[in-house]
Amino acid sequence: METQSPNGSLQKQSLPPKNYGITKPISLAGPSEADIQRNTELEKFLIESGLYESKEEAAKREEVLGHISEIVKSWVKQLTRQRGYTDQMVEEANAVIFTFGSYRLGVHGPGADIDTLCVGPSYVNREEDFFIILHDILAEKEEVTELQPVPDAHVPVMRFKFQGISIDLLYASISLLVVPDDLDISRESVLHNVDEQTVRSLNGCRVADQILKLVPNVEHFRMTLRCLKFWAKRRGLYSNVTGFLGGVNWALLVARVCQLYPNAVPSMLVSRFFRVYTQWRWPNPVMLCSIEEDELGFPVWDPRKNPRDRFHHMPIITPAYPCMNSSYNVSLSTLRVMMEQFQFGNRICEEIDLNKAQWSALFEPHLFFEAYKNYLQVDIVSADADDLLAWKGWVESRLRQLTLKIERDTNGMLQCHPYPNEYVDTSKQFPHCAFFMGLQRKEGVSGLEGQQFDIRGTVDEFRQEISMYMYWKPGMDIYVSHVRRRQLPAFVFPDGYRRPRSLRHPSQQTGKTCEDVTRSRSGSTERQIKRKRDDETVDEKLNKPEKRASISPLRMESVSPDIITSKSGGTSHNSNGQAVKVEHRGTGDLDSLRGQTSLDVDDSSVVRSVESAEQIGLPFRQELLSPCEVSDFETREACKAGLNQEKTADSTSAFINDPEIGSSRRILNWKGVGAEVDREVVKACN
Repeated sequence: METQSPNGSLQKQSLPPKNYGITKPISLAGPSEADIQRNTELEKFLIESGLYESKEEAAKREEVLGHISEIVKSWVKQLTRQRGYTDQMVEEANAVIFTFGSYRLGVHGPGADIDTLCVGPSYVNREEDFFIILHDILAEKEEVTELQPVPDAHVPVMRFKFQGISIDLLYASISLLVVPDDLDISRESVLHNVDEQTVRSLNGCRVADQILKLVPNVEHFRMTLRCLKFWAKRRGLYSNVTGFLGGVNWALLVARVCQLYPNAVPSMLVSRFFRVYTQWRWPNPVMLCSIEEDELGFPVWDPRKNPRDRFHHMPIITPAYPCMNSSYNVSLSTLRVMMEQFQFGNRICEEIDLNKAQWSALFEPHLFFEAYKNYLQVDIVSADADDLLAWKGWVESRLRQLTLKIERDTNGMLQCHPYPNEYVDTSKQFPHCAFFMGLQRKEGVSGLEGQQFDIRGTVDEFRQEISMYMYWKPGMDIYVSHVRRRQLPAFVFPDGYRRPRSLRHPSQQTGKTCEDVTRSRSGSTERQIKRKRDDETVDEKLNKPEKRASISPLRMESVSPDIITSKSGGTSHNSNGQAVKVEHRGTGDLDSLRGQTSLDVDDSSVVRSVESAEQIGLPFRQELLSPCEVSDFETREACKAGLNQEKTADSTSAFINDPEIGSSRRILNWKGVGAEVDREVVKACN
C-alpha cells in the first residue's frame, strides 16, 4: 500500500499483520537455520514412520466414497418411491456425502478410517430409514464387512468396512425436500428445524472447515497435527471414548498453537505445543474464535448459564455454531495422565532443541504395563465374532463410566488410567478381547498409606448398567478383575512375554526427576520389608482354595449382596462359614460373583468379580491392593457447585466452589475481555 507524504513523495506503508484467534500472537518470530534443519529431520522421520498414504491408496479411497455416494442416492430414491411421491420427486430425490475429521483436514494416514456424513431430505429419518433400511442394504453388499450400528451414541454412527477401508457414516436429515449436490454445509441455514443429534452430525464437517480457515498456514498446521496425533497414539492418549482426546480435540489444540505462533514451522510448533499446554490452567477453555450465539437458539458452551458445563475439566471449544465442548469425556484421572505426558513431551523437546536427543525419542511408546502395580482387567466375550463387534463397541463406549464411578466412590483417592488399546489372547478359541486400567493412590494426601479400597460394589454397578444393552444376545458378557503387575497375562506384551524391567527406557519415567528417582531408590528398609510381607500374604491367600459360586450379571433380578447364586445349584458358604442360599440358573448364562455395594476402605480386597472366569478359560485373580505410589502431580479438585462471578477492572473471573473439600479455584472468564486468559497462561512461552 502506498501513501503520499507531506512533501508529495510516495511512501510504502506496511499492513499490520493479521491476527488469528481471540488474542494477539505470543511470537511472530520465524524459523532459524537450526529450526529449519530440525523441521527437515522431523518431516523425514514422519515419512519413514509411514504416516503418509500412497497415491494408489488415495485413489482407492476416492473410489470407495463414490460407491457409497451411489448407494445412498439409490436408497433415498427407493424410499421416495415407496412413500408415494411423484415421479418427478423420485427423479430429483438425492442424498449427498460429505467427509470430515482427519480426511477432510488432510492429515489421514494409511489404513485410517474415513469419517463421512450423509445429508438427506426431511422425510428420510435416522431411526428407521438409516439404521434399519440402509443398514440392511449395506449388509447385503459383498464389499461391506464388520457392519456395526451404534444408534445410541452421542453422535449416532454406523461403522463398517467397504472394500477393506473403514468407514464411520453419520446421517443428517435437513429441512429440505430435495438436497442439492452443491449444498453449502457451512451456512447456518442448514441448521433450521433440526434436532440436536442432527446438529452434532452436521458440525463435524462445519468444524473441520472452520479450523482450516482459522489457522495462519494450513500446510504447517497439517504436518504439526499429523505429528501430534502420532505422538498421542504412541503414548496411549488418542481415544475420545476412553476419556482422552480424539482427532478433533487434537486438531483444535494444534490450531490454537498455530495461531499463537503464526510464523513458526512444524518443528517449532511441536515444541511450542508442549510448552503451552504444560502451563495451561485448566479448566480455562481453548478457543479458536469467540463464542457467538444465534437466533436459532441451540445451546452453546457457557458455564455461567449451563450447570453441566461447570463440571468440564478440559474444555476445548469447537469454532462453528453452536460452539460446544469437544472434550466433555475428559475426567480428572485422564486429565492427570495427559498433563504428565505433556510434561514428558516438553522435556524431550527441550533436549531436541539442545541437540541432546533425536525426534525418535519423543515417540517412544508408553510402557503402560510397567507404570502401575495394580490393574483392572475388563474381559469382553460373546458367542460369535459379529456379536463381539457390537458388544465390544457398547462396552468400550461405557468404560469411561467405570473410571468416573471409581473416582466418585473413592472421593478421588483411587486414580484410574484407562488404556485405549484392546488386547486379544490368540490362544483362546472363543471371540473375546480385553481392556486394562492402571490403578494408583492419589499422592500428597496424608493418611492414605496402607489404605485399602473395596470397589466391588462400584464394579457391580457398572456391570449392571452394561447389561442394559438393548441389542444384548446370549453369550455376551463381561468380567472385571483385579490383577497385579507381575500377574499380567502374556498376551499384553508385544513379544508374548514380559521383558525384564531393567530394560525400561529412561524416557518412560515420566513425571520424575533424577532427584525423585534417587529418592525412590533410597526408600526406607522398613517399606521394602512391608512390601515383601504384603506380597507373601497375597501369595498365601492365592494358594488357599476357596469355594466360589456366582450369578449372571446379565438379565438378573435385584439380589441382596449376601445371596449368591450358581448355575449348578447347591449351597455355598460365605467368609464367616455361614450357609448361603444358592439358586439354580440357566445353563446359557455366563456367571460372575456379585460383590458388596458399599465402599469399605478397610476391606483387604479390591474387587472380586471373576469367580466363574474359569468357565471361559480366563484366569481368576483375587488379591490385596498394596500401597501404591503415584506420580508427582496435583489433580484439580472436582467442581461440585455453582459458579460465582466476581467483577474486576479489566476482566471477569469466576470461582468454582467445592463444598466437600472446602476449597475454591479461580477460573478466568472465557468471553469478552476475559478472552486474554490463554495469553496470560502462556505469556512465558515466548
